[in-house]
Order: sequence, then C-alpha cells, then structure tokens
Amino acid sequence: MGRGKLRIYLGAAPGVGKTYAMLSEAHRRLERGTDCVVGFVEHHDRPRTETMLHGLEQIPRRELEYRGARLTEMDVDAVLERRPAVALVDELAHTNVPGSRNAKRWQDVEELLKAGIEVVSTVNIQHLESLGDVVESITGVRQRETVPDEMVRRADQIELVDMSPQALRRRMAHGNVYKPDKVDAALSHYFRPGNLTALRELALLWVADRVDEYLQQYRGEHNIRTTWQARERIVVGLTGGPEGRTLIRRAARMAAKGSGSEILAVYIARSDGLTAASPKEIAVQRKLVEDLGGTFHHVIGDDIPSALLEFARGVNATQIVLGSSRRKTWQYIFGPGVGVTVARESGPDLDVHIVTHEEAAKGRGLPVARGVRLGRSRIISGWLAGVVAPVLLSLVLAELHNTLGLANDVLLFLFLTVLAALLGGLRPALASAAVGSLLLNFYFTPPTHTLTVQDPRNLVAIVIFFAVAVSVASVVDLAARRTHQASRLRAESEILSFLAGSVLRGETALDALLERVRETFAMESVALLERVSEVDPWTCAGSVGPQPVDRPEAADVDMPVGDHMALALSGRVLPAEDRRVLAAFAAQAAVVLDRQRLVGEAEQARALAEGNRIRTALLAAVSHDLRTPLAGIKAAVTSLRSDDVEWSEEDRAELLEGIEHGADRLDHLVGNLLDMSRLQTGTVAPLMREIDLDEVVPMALGGVPEQSVELDIPESLPMVAVDPGLLERAVANIVENAVKYSPGGRPVTVAASALGARVEVRVVDRGPGVPDEAKDRIFEPFQRHGDAPRGAGVGLGLAVARGFVDAMGGTLAAEDTPGGGLTMVLNLRAASGRAPAGAGTGPGPESSARVSP
Repeated sequence: MGRGKLRIYLGAAPGVGKTYAMLSEAHRRLERGTDCVVGFVEHHDRPRTETMLHGLEQIPRRELEYRGARLTEMDVDAVLERRPAVALVDELAHTNVPGSRNAKRWQDVEELLKAGIEVVSTVNIQHLESLGDVVESITGVRQRETVPDEMVRRADQIELVDMSPQALRRRMAHGNVYKPDKVDAALSHYFRPGNLTALRELALLWVADRVDEYLQQYRGEHNIRTTWQARERIVVGLTGGPEGRTLIRRAARMAAKGSGSEILAVYIARSDGLTAASPKEIAVQRKLVEDLGGTFHHVIGDDIPSALLEFARGVNATQIVLGSSRRKTWQYIFGPGVGVTVARESGPDLDVHIVTHEEAAKGRGLPVARGVRLGRSRIISGWLAGVVAPVLLSLVLAELHNTLGLANDVLLFLFLTVLAALLGGLRPALASAAVGSLLLNFYFTPPTHTLTVQDPRNLVAIVIFFAVAVSVASVVDLAARRTHQASRLRAESEILSFLAGSVLRGETALDALLERVRETFAMESVALLERVSEVDPWTCAGSVGPQPVDRPEAADVDMPVGDHMALALSGRVLPAEDRRVLAAFAAQAAVVLDRQRLVGEAEQARALAEGNRIRTALLAAVSHDLRTPLAGIKAAVTSLRSDDVEWSEEDRAELLEGIEHGADRLDHLVGNLLDMSRLQTGTVAPLMREIDLDEVVPMALGGVPEQSVELDIPESLPMVAVDPGLLERAVANIVENAVKYSPGGRPVTVAASALGARVEVRVVDRGPGVPDEAKDRIFEPFQRHGDAPRGAGVGLGLAVARGFVDAMGGTLAAEDTPGGGLTMVLNLRAASGRAPAGAGTGPGPESSARVSP
C-alpha cells in the first residue's frame, strides 16, 4: 500500500480563510465522487465555516478528561477503521490533550498518511518551527505549538491562502474571526498592520522557495534546458586567508535569494607560486564551497585583479564578492589593492560586493621579491634603479658639494644596488655595482672628474664597495630563487592534491578537467588528441575553448600521454617548470577518458543484459499469452470441421467471431513484440513530416469500443513534426490501455493544447490510478500494473508507445488525474510552419469540437 498524499493550506495569520478553503475543496471532491470525511475541523463559532461543514461526513471525536474538563480530539483509530480516500484534519500544529495517542496532531496525520489515506490540513506560517524566533521578534508572542518544517516541506501540494492586512482587519472588525469582546485587543496587539505585513511577507517568501523547487523539478523531469529567467552567477575571490569562509557563506546567502544562482569560488595564485595561502585553509574552503553546492577553481595569474575579472567574464558571472583588504594603512603605498582595482575596472556588467570581516586591516606580509620569473615592468624598474638612479644621485650630491663624505656616499650607492637586486634581479644589481663604482671614482674621490685614484684608502673603499654590492646582489638573488622554488613546489602540491582528490571522488567529466587545465595555465583552448597508431590521423577526444588544434604540432604546448595520446594547449608557451604539473593533468585526462569509455561499455553490457531479460520474458509471454488465443482458434476451427455436431447459424457465427477475436489478439501481440524488437535493436527510423493532430488521433481510436473516448482537439492547434504511423501506434496503445482500466460508463478523454513550441496531448482516465513509485515502471517492457489478468496482454503497449515517442523527439509521462485516475501526457514538437492562434491555446468551447468515436 502506498503512502497517502498531503495537501496543506498555508496562511499568514488566523482568519485568512484556510479552514473555509479546505472545506470548499472537500465539497468539490464529494461532487466528483471522492470518499471524503472530516477527521477534525474546528470552526471557532464562525458561522460561514460552520455552514461549510453541512453535507460532510464527520468522524466522531474522542473525549478525554483533563484537569476536570471534558475535551475532544481526533479519533485516529476511528479514521483508520473508516479508511476514507481523503480525511480533513485542521490545525496541523495543534498539541493534543495529554493521554492522546500522539503528543502532536501532525503525528496523527503521519499515521494516516502511512495508512494510505490522503490528508488535507491547514497551518499558519508562524507555527513553522524554524520561524519561531523570527515571529517572536516581530509580534512579541512566542508560539508554543509548532510543526517541523520537514513535515510541511514534504507535502505533495501547498496552497497559500493570502489576504491583505487591511482586508483581514476588516474581517475581524466585522466579527467574522473573533468574538466582539476580543476584537479590539487583537487589533491593537497581534493583528497590527505591521505585524500582519511582516507575517504575510514570511509566508510569501516561504512559498516562493517551494515554487522554485517545483519549477526545477518540472524542468528536470521534462529535460528543459532553455533559460526561463536570469541566472545569477556569483564569483567569490579567495586569498587563502581565514576570511574566505565568511565570503563563501555571504555569497551562499546571496545565491539563496535567487532561483538557479550559482557560486564559483576562485583562488588565484601567482605564476611563480609565491603565496601566503595555507594549503590546509584552501582545502577547508574548497570543502565548504562544495558543501554549499558551489564549485572551486584554482587559477594562475600574475596580475590578480585582471585574472579575477578575466575569470568572471569567462564564466559569464554577474556578481563578484571580495573581502575588505587586510592591509594596514601604510601598506597602501604599494598600490590601491585588489578590491579597489576590481571595482574600478569591472565595468557596468559586473556588480562588486566588498564584504567586511574580522581580519580586515589587521595587516599582511610585505611584498616579496618575485624571484626569477619577473614581469617586464619589474625588470625595467630594476635597471632604472641600478643605472639611472646612481647617475641622478651623483648629480644631486654634486649640487650639495659633497658635504656628506665618502663613507655616506658609498652607503647611498650600496642602497641603490640592493634596491636594483630586489626589483630586477642579479643583472641590474651587477650593473648598479659597476656604475656606482665608476661614479664614486669620477665624482667623489680626489682627483675628481678623472678615473685616477690618488689616495690608496679611497681605492680600497671603492673595491670593497664593489665586492659588497656584488655579494649582496648575489645573496638576494639566490634567496629569491630558493623562495621561488619552495613556493612553486607548494603550489604544485596543491594542484596535484586536487587531482588526487578528483581521482578518489571518481569524477568522470572530461570537459570539466580540460576546462580546469585551461584556467590553471591561462590558455585559450585545450584539446585531448588521440590516434590508433603512428600512421593514423589524430582525432579529438575532447576540447574546450575556441578553435582547438587538431594535431599536437600546431599547439603552443603539447604533452604526450603514452604513444598515441597528447594534450595540446594553445595561447602561450609554458616554461619548462610548468610541464611537470601539466604532465599530471595529461595523465589524469587519459584516466578520465578511459573511465568514460568503461562507463559506456558498462552501459552497453547493461543493455545486453536487458535484452537477455526481455528475451527471457518474451519466452514466458509466448508460453501463455500467445498460446491462449491460438488454442481458442484451434478449438473453434476443430468444432466447425467436426461432422458429429450439427451447428446452428448462431453457433457458427459465435465460433467464427471467436476465431476473429483470437486472430485480432494475435495480430496485436505480434505487432507489439515486433515493435519492441525494433526499439531494442535501434532500427526505428522515423519519417518526420508536418501534420495536424486531427488527421492522426481519430485513426488511432479504431481499436476501442464506440462511445468509450471523448476527443477534444482544437482546430487552432499548430501542426506537429512527427512520423504519422508511429504517432498513430503510440496513441492507439495509450488509449487502449486507458480504456482497459477505466470503469464502465466513464469515457476516456483525449485532449490537446499548445504550450509554446510544444503540443501536449493528454489521455485522461478515471480508473484506479498508479502510485508515484510505479509511474516510471509501467513504461518498462512486460509490466502489468496491479491485478491485471494474464489475458490483458504481455505488458508492451506503454513501452512501445514511449519508445516511438522518444524516437520522434517527444516525451511521454504519467500524472495523477485530479479526483482519481491516471493521465498520460504526450509532448510533441510543434512544426515551424504554422504557429498557434495564441500562446497557451487550449481546449475551449470556441476552438474545439468534442467527438465520440
């Protein structure tokens, strides 16, 4: 027995009409013939609500004594014994009288649902457990009766009963909610306009979240990939510092406000690997991002703001979240900072959010020498400091008539040499030492303006200056190289750790891995190429980026993977030290490609196993379902040929009718078996053409009794692009299945309508329906639902129908019929030749004709 469905009427405050709406729904269901009873409804002496109870069967309540008073509660056992199709249970968050079966009414409802009884209930937004603190801060009243959010979220349908604060206050003033002696107190306290407005907003936002969930579920079930609304993509810039967690959580809250928003956290490391980031902190932040449903990206770039903006524009981001700078005030002499630069250069297409955090303005390390791989501007600065600056210093000191003395002059020139080493490396520093020695000799050692040194002590000073300058430059350059190597190894270890993690997680998306390679090395395109042998041409197994190369020789960087595979990158030439990490990426790409192919082979193996299962089921079906009509035909033919019995005309007609009926059954079964075989072997090739539905659907109804189907096809429908033969077979199988399970006297409805670029055909029956867990299973081969007799067929009709519809590019799904039954929804692609008369055109009295075949 399946679980019952739960429908909830949600209100912002008491008196908005939840119970009235629930009772109205009960009357509608009774009119449709649904077995509906009142398990517990509290009308609170409201006349209109009490009137709505008339005509509804009410289960007697259970009386309990508590503190000398006789109180009533819902009798759960009585409802379970009565076993109605639908039970009305008011006030879901109600606390039961001590001594009841359960402490809370929502627990009573859970029992009814488990018993397969559908429940319609009511609840106010303030009774949701997660909103208790918020409601108390708004109204000043603590809600003691609450219901778990999960109970309400698991409801199959939630309907918001909305009413403006002004309208609700008028209802109260007229005495429609509370008794007159309580109205003034309620209006001046809990039901103030501000309170009601805030509660209404809470209810609307909560229901809006559920609407988003339903929309995403619908788009996923119907494989809809087109954009129905703007998608926010939020990029979070991380530095590896502890403030990153705050930024990630702030971005997640921003993303939660918009449906379909996406978070992309990006950590940008310098190309030389120099960074103050902690690998442990980066790992923690990566896990936090993934737990919140986002993605983590590791990008290399020398110019952090430019790399961040390039990444954001590359992923079509709409917002960037950055943390306020950790630098102290005096450290801004080194530049305006990443946040200011990104905000200035983002342009009108990107919103930049600067988020404060506890680490702001606490300081960070001084700029560090960049070592070997220096930018062009840094090298130029080093040469200016090593060659031009000493000349300018000499001119300034000459103007001062050398009042500082030779010792101070030597120290000043030595400072410029160290500065040149820090900025430009070893070569500018050596040049600075040489130029400084010549200038000291020419301008500041007697005789001046000549290269002659008169005093031996001055000569010793110049020689020592040159030696010290060369030594300092060498030490600074060596330290920078060692720092560069250590930091680069750390950066490589982070990347390799990511690759190892992706292997352990079993990631199999080749495009995602190639995109990560392109981001990491700042390339334009990346392609994984392979060939069968050395004489065969290269083929592309996967690529990302514009205009990927088709052979390794045409790439800026190529990394061989074995004898017959290579990773080709275009955009720039990589230094030799980057190839070690690139080799790891290439090896991982080969592993991912092999894994994808293994998955494909496993799918093929499953298909073969499914084929074997179908063949086994086919043999079982042939043993009974095909032999039964054959046996009937043989018995009738034998009887007709017998000379021992004189058959009357009526008997002969009945025997001939039995032969015809058995032959029809055989033809239908064999046709479905052949169709299923074609589908399994993939030999169905639709001949698509544009046609009107009213030319195909009526022809599909020849196999069902007259007056058993009501046809509703509007003349204004657009044409559909289908194979008429396949569509006719699919509709025939669907309708025959619906007629088979429909109760006598209740015809099946076949209606069509236009929905944008699609045409929807709905086949509606009023039969027993199908549980949710079986709605997909009924489309599998050799499946019969419920207690269908063996003679009802081999269970191929719906499987063949879905196979034909899929082959034509459509979809076939099962839904519940309101009031009971099953609805088959057939979606087809509308032809481009004729548009519908209006968007969303559907069946109507002016545009459709109702026909009974």
